[in-house]
Amino acid sequence: MTESMFLTDLTARQLLAGYERGDFSPVDVTRATLDRIEAIEPLVNAFVRVDAEEALAAAEESTVRWRGKEPRGRLDGVPVSVKDIFLQRGGPTLRGSRTIDPAGPWDDDAPAVARLREHGAVLVGKTTTPEFGWKGVTDSPLSGVTRNPYELSRTAGGSSGGSAAAVALGAAPLSIGTDGGGSVRIPASFCGIFGFKPTYGRIPLFPSSAFGTLAHAGPMARDAADAALLLDVISGPDWRDWSQLATAPGVGATLSDGVAGLRIGYSPSFGGQVAVRPDVAAAVRRGVARLAELGAYIEEADPDISDPVEAFHMLWFTGAARVAQSLGEGQRELLDPGLREIVATGSRASALDYLAAVDARMELGRRLGRFHQTYDLLVTPTLPITAFEAGVEVPKGSGHHRWTGWTPFTYPFNLTQQPAATVPCGVDADGLPIGLQLIGARHADALVMRAAHALYESGATSLPAPTGA
Repeated sequence: MTESMFLTDLTARQLLAGYERGDFSPVDVTRATLDRIEAIEPLVNAFVRVDAEEALAAAEESTVRWRGKEPRGRLDGVPVSVKDIFLQRGGPTLRGSRTIDPAGPWDDDAPAVARLREHGAVLVGKTTTPEFGWKGVTDSPLSGVTRNPYELSRTAGGSSGGSAAAVALGAAPLSIGTDGGGSVRIPASFCGIFGFKPTYGRIPLFPSSAFGTLAHAGPMARDAADAALLLDVISGPDWRDWSQLATAPGVGATLSDGVAGLRIGYSPSFGGQVAVRPDVAAAVRRGVARLAELGAYIEEADPDISDPVEAFHMLWFTGAARVAQSLGEGQRELLDPGLREIVATGSRASALDYLAAVDARMELGRRLGRFHQTYDLLVTPTLPITAFEAGVEVPKGSGHHRWTGWTPFTYPFNLTQQPAATVPCGVDADGLPIGLQLIGARHADALVMRAAHALYESGATSLPAPTGA
């Protein structure tokens, strides 16, 4: 193993410890990360832009601070990638679309990006997204197809697929993604990493998403402890988001409190509503057994969920229509064909249709709130399947038309705004990662992170290294 490979294998916490000891510098790590990006990019297509010059300049400044024993913040010198949905000052944010003018101006950082800069993070590049983050796989007319690190013929998932592939392959240990229906958790599960969707409003957003209060930002990392560090940084307040939550205690403070005594409801298939592949079901069951070994009280229990897909579609498709509202006919022809379809559907909806979906959403939230009166956490598979062929929205032969057909465990918790994490819990017969999902009541972010960290600490999340790149 070369020194460069060693550095890109380290977690953010290990990098920070190495900087403090003087074992290596942020410049060393940034160079290694940029080399890693150059090596993997032709294979997986995870980045739309790499800011090598800017990253090295930031790393040099960080190196000076570490030599003076005066790091700027909690991520000083740590390479981080950013999904190309977030504004980043000094370069275009194209959101996977040919309809956006790269000329800008690009004068603003999104709140999460601003917090990264304040804490000294090294921003190495922008990661791929489907157009405007509209679907659960990552391909777009602008940047093409992003592939799975474990098998290049398979999808990385989406819409934060570039971030997931990059983290899995050591192209920066941390990334920030967005999640409007599973877009952090889906690719994290397919790529074998950790992904967390916090309670809505915990991470401020600007500009607000056209998909409204379905859209969350979230950390993506190799493990829960790194994600907790990143979450506590990017949760900092920002006046530009009127819907942000009040500042809460950091999740890192209770991360090691374990799961002993927690009441966990385990729903393998939402009461038989979801067909889960046997190898996925078995891996998740083993993860649940590990939680029991760690002292949690486990009971098989199904939340009162009748599939809320129609309500989700109404909110999602009208959001897509809002995205495209200002586009002329010629620009609309440039859109992903699937996005054009849902834009057309959303454009036909009435205000009463929309409000009926809001009513269904509130009722689902009430039912999940009742569930959490009994159970601290809910566990499900993250997805009922593993990664399928790259370049398509749904698995061939599945009978599904839209990506929501194969993501029944993720989008309900965007409707309810609950915190939800995915942790790896095994691989299928083809060596593709499987994810276990942990869901908490609204505002129980720290509890979800505690349980995830306990699984990592117990060794339940260990996976083989990616073999595709």
